Amino acid sequence: MRKIEEKAAAMAAAAPLFACPVCQEELTVTGTSLICANNHRYDLAKKGTVNFLNAPVATEYTEEMLASRRRVLQAGFFDPFLQAIAAKLDPRDRLLDIGCGEGTPTAKLAQPDGVTVGFDISAPAIKLAGALDSPALFCVADLAHLPFTGNSFSAVTDIFSPGAYAEFERVLRPGGHIYKIIPAAGYLTELRQGLYAGTDKATYDNSRVLDHFMERYPNATQEPISYDFQADSSLFTDIVKMTPLSWQAPADKRAALLANPPASIHVDVVLLTVAVQ
Repeated sequence: MRKIEEKAAAMAAAAPLFACPVCQEELTVTGTSLICANNHRYDLAKKGTVNFLNAPVATEYTEEMLASRRRVLQAGFFDPFLQAIAAKLDPRDRLLDIGCGEGTPTAKLAQPDGVTVGFDISAPAIKLAGALDSPALFCVADLAHLPFTGNSFSAVTDIFSPGAYAEFERVLRPGGHIYKIIPAAGYLTELRQGLYAGTDKATYDNSRVLDHFMERYPNATQEPISYDFQADSSLFTDIVKMTPLSWQAPADKRAALLANPPASIHVDVVLLTVAVQ
């Protein structure tokens, strides 16, 4: 079976799942297309992905950046906190991964007996995600207008992405969980100090994001996760390329850091977990 047909069959088996972003009616699988009662149609691409946007959205996610991100994430850069999330998931979970990028974390979190969907606003990212050998379904979509039916998922993962919490709650089943990863003060400290020493960007405070989450979900738990990731010079270059932290850095600071890379990169995050009623 071709991949497009395989993914179409998986989408059909998971129904009801997708909703038309134009009229909010349920989308049903017809051949290798998703069609609603009002005849709005979304065709699957060759790799079985689907684009729900009316027009491309320009992002800073270039093909070079996405390739770097894939190499870094497949080398295990996020693995310790992905494993912490995976330990909380049920094999039967219907999981939605918010802002999935090139798809490696989504593939690592995919549940064997459930349904896993990753989406991103970047079409090049989803094109790359579609090439993965994974049961996960991938689509291009807008965070503020999720193309899914209500109560479609039992878990939502949000890794460094903005939180559209009203939409998360709409697509989650009662009792479904949100697992959100936010940076802590020590995240990528080697890059912050190397690129921005002496400026406000040299330090990071997550209190704004954390306080907003805890105000909405006062029963949420907070789990600090910290580790050092060993990286050779090639992988460190990829880390610099993949993180938005470096994109506006002074060229001389960036060149100096790449010429003398640290032996490891500190990863310092908080895993927020809450059951949404």
